[in-house]
Amino acid sequence: MSKSIEVRAADNVRILAAAMVEKAKSGHPGGAMGGADFINILYSEFLNYDPSDMTWANRDRFFLDPGHMSPMLYGILSLAGFYSMDDVANFRQWGSVTPGHPEVDVERGVENTSGPLGQGHVMALGAAITERFLVARFGEWMSHKTYTFISDGGVQEEISQGAGRIAGHLGLSNLIMFYDSNDIQLSTETDEVTNEDTEMKYKSWGWNVVTIVGNDADAIRKALKDAQAETEKPTLIIGKTIMGKGAITEAGECFEGQCSSHGQPLSGAGASFEKSIENLGGDPENPFVIFDDVKEYYEARKAELIEAAAAKKAEQEKWEAANPELAVKLKAFFSNKLPEIDYSKIEQKAGVATRGASAAVLSVFANEVENMIVSSADLSNSDKTDGFLKNTTSFKKGDFTGQFLQAGVSELTMAAIMNGMALHGGVIAASGTFFVFSDYQKPAARLAALQELPVKYIWTHDAFRVGEDGPTHQPVEQEAQIRLLEKLQNHNHKNSMLVLRPADGNETTVAWKMAMENTETPTALILSRQGIKDVTTYETAQGAAKGAYILQDCEGTPDVILLASGSEVSTLVDGAELLAKDGVKSRIVSVPSEGLFRSQSAEYQKEVLPAGITKFGLTAGLPVTLEGLVGMDGKVFGLESFGFSAPAGVLDVKLGYTGENVYNQVKELLA
Repeated sequence: MSKSIEVRAADNVRILAAAMVEKAKSGHPGGAMGGADFINILYSEFLNYDPSDMTWANRDRFFLDPGHMSPMLYGILSLAGFYSMDDVANFRQWGSVTPGHPEVDVERGVENTSGPLGQGHVMALGAAITERFLVARFGEWMSHKTYTFISDGGVQEEISQGAGRIAGHLGLSNLIMFYDSNDIQLSTETDEVTNEDTEMKYKSWGWNVVTIVGNDADAIRKALKDAQAETEKPTLIIGKTIMGKGAITEAGECFEGQCSSHGQPLSGAGASFEKSIENLGGDPENPFVIFDDVKEYYEARKAELIEAAAAKKAEQEKWEAANPELAVKLKAFFSNKLPEIDYSKIEQKAGVATRGASAAVLSVFANEVENMIVSSADLSNSDKTDGFLKNTTSFKKGDFTGQFLQAGVSELTMAAIMNGMALHGGVIAASGTFFVFSDYQKPAARLAALQELPVKYIWTHDAFRVGEDGPTHQPVEQEAQIRLLEKLQNHNHKNSMLVLRPADGNETTVAWKMAMENTETPTALILSRQGIKDVTTYETAQGAAKGAYILQDCEGTPDVILLASGSEVSTLVDGAELLAKDGVKSRIVSVPSEGLFRSQSAEYQKEVLPAGITKFGLTAGLPVTLEGLVGMDGKVFGLESFGFSAPAGVLDVKLGYTGENVYNQVKELLA
């Protein structure tokens, strides 16, 4: 009996997936072969996009969570016409467009970079929230679905708890997730790892859950239709699939459901690659082929999609004609156009903590930047994102007219949601938490850098001056860690993250201006808990735009150049006053961003930090934070241990962060 076209198409994906891994001698064929039935039904019948305009804002999105299943994604996208057979044959090779784990490439249909398990489906959640945000402002005519595909590993990653809770709480019925439940993991069977009732877990979070045979086209089709009709809850489709579906041995025996096919070529797993390809209807001598009937099937689907997209675009044109002002606003949202804000008019209180200065700026954004979404990990009144919240409302089930996401205590989930928002487009995403908890967010911050997403991180309580809370809450090594991303270049040869630690309220205002204008990479603002003596004016703080600048200078050649960022800059000012009484001439350089400073011209860098002059750096983090700028011409005074529980003022004295100690350190250095 001849196979149905949906089985033929799924088998075609299985053949391509197995062949990619076999040729590369590296990769994960088993899961891709098992998930092929779902991905084929989704792309051939349900996913709405415009093949002639892949960046169309109103397209449905598909987010892959298990990036190791990239052969499945590349396979289905080759059927859809976005990858050639040469592309898939060059899987995992230098210069190919088919890397081992997918990297965002919207023109070819790849919506997100995935690999670290769990993050992909949380990015889908961020996109789903964004869709509701935009629909609340422009109407249901622009509604669309967000689909995501998750594996056992993604469900087990802790980040899935935050995503499950938030999606259910917000009733995101536009989010549809397929769980590829094949009972096999990379090194073991799933029942050796967990016996949880996944269906009941998601139901408890408020999800609509259905369990199906995940390789049955009719069951998949019905589950997707029902999910599309759901209006109150996100949907989880648990598909009981077969790892390595279609794989057989040399003797023709079934080799499905084997752990070994998860992470190595079929020939290395114990199956026969050649026999498996024949079993699936392909030619092992030439497996990189799209069957003629499958090609015709997807060509017809392509025509349907273009026609459907044209109808939706016509509907949008009618809406734009009837709502010209909203049409202009919508275009501005998706073009990263910012409203005109006179940052010089933002009032900052004298001696304000930089987290408070940030709140003053955020309060302006809440009233002026209509497509900004801010979130906080249950810390809005402490990280001062409440400066934004006080001027808007939080998202609630059925009500996305506000601009604030209450993420709860889930820093990593929140950061991945921000990535999904940025990937969707049309909004500016920012999130806040304590700087010490940037450790929780680092995996998502790294993916933001890798995907070149303009997410804004608001990291407060930036140093040991958190005080009585003690070393668990006092950042020491975090600044050195996050500044490594300043030194790492992305694909466009730009610093992969802009990291700014402002010295006072005025520098904070300028830092926020820089963050909003940075649309090519993530930006981190590292902010103080305690008040800081003002050391700049708004005009002088403009120097922050170059990463480092001369804040205070002397006549003639300085005897010493003093460098710091954040709170420590004002301490240098105190020290410089004492040094001046001894006739020591000093230059003070504020360094909110070493990475940005390093990208300036060599002439400017030499002008600010000329060689041959003794340099002294002061940092509340590890000395390595400034050692690259101080070099062999001096020393850096920083922390070399964790902090202590005591009042901030006491810690300043005990740990040496006073003008007197700057004086003593520099005198000793010059001697």
